[in-house]
Amino acid sequence: MQSFAYERVATLAQAIGAAAAPDTAVIAGGTELLNWMKDGIAAPRRLVDLNALPGLDGVTTDDRGLRIGALARMSDVAEHPAIRRDWPAVSQALQQSASAQIRTMASIGGNLMQRTRCPYFRAEVELPCNRRRPGSGCAALAGEDRSAAIFGWTEHCIATHPSDVAVALAALDAVVHVDGPDGPRAIPVAEFHRLPDHASVRETALEPGELITAIGVPASAAARRSHYLKLRERASYEFALVSAAVGLDLDGGVIREARTALGGVAAKPWRLGETETALRGVALADEPALRRALDAGFAEARPQRSNGFKMELAKRAVIRALQISGGMA
Repeated sequence: MQSFAYERVATLAQAIGAAAAPDTAVIAGGTELLNWMKDGIAAPRRLVDLNALPGLDGVTTDDRGLRIGALARMSDVAEHPAIRRDWPAVSQALQQSASAQIRTMASIGGNLMQRTRCPYFRAEVELPCNRRRPGSGCAALAGEDRSAAIFGWTEHCIATHPSDVAVALAALDAVVHVDGPDGPRAIPVAEFHRLPDHASVRETALEPGELITAIGVPASAAARRSHYLKLRERASYEFALVSAAVGLDLDGGVIREARTALGGVAAKPWRLGETETALRGVALADEPALRRALDAGFAEARPQRSNGFKMELAKRAVIRALQISGGMA
């Protein structure tokens, strides 16, 4: 790890100005950035500590929805009584993330800024990876692709995004509030992470100097009846092979409205819009009809050589999450 300068800012304006400077990285919990620096993935010459910024670590709720400050710690958000009651998928996703120690340190904003856990991106010996060294290629295309994407991938990259809570937030129509040199704006979580593109190595919609200030999640019947289901190869401290976040508004046992998003299948949380449309009017107990609705959402899927199992696994995860949300399991 190379040497670097350290600066602690006291105002958002100072933070935005500092973040726009070359060779600068911002730090909150440090649970992700420090790993990049140790692994040689990032080598900023200056770190800007955001933890002293006022008003960015709170959680507030009202009739319109939920607002989570970017500096709020994952453990605090997961345990918040109102979130557990009215946005349970958010709490569940956080509780299944990382370890208790990391959740205590890691911030919500930092969680959204995670980078892929693709073994070629994180390799100790540098291998071809366009995310790590633009233009070097994607070793996973001809290599180990079991954990790779089945949606939205290109020859530039087949990696997936690791965030659990981003999947829940995308399903519940959350927005990322950011501020920067050109002022504040809001970005839907489902559009915050970018799909791989030969023309750009940018992984998020953030412009230079922009910082996440908060996450907003609207209140809804579907949010109150939501669930996050994570499928992984070991019981704890593991990233998802596939995950599913759902929200339901029911009329008796019939789906009035459904929200569905998948994790572990793309470079961003993958919203199943076609499935949501097809689920309207379907009885929750009618599993063949649920499967037909899911087939509509998987028309764009393109599995790799070794990860075709994700197709069936993801469909089963959504059905199971729907049944749990609807009180059938």
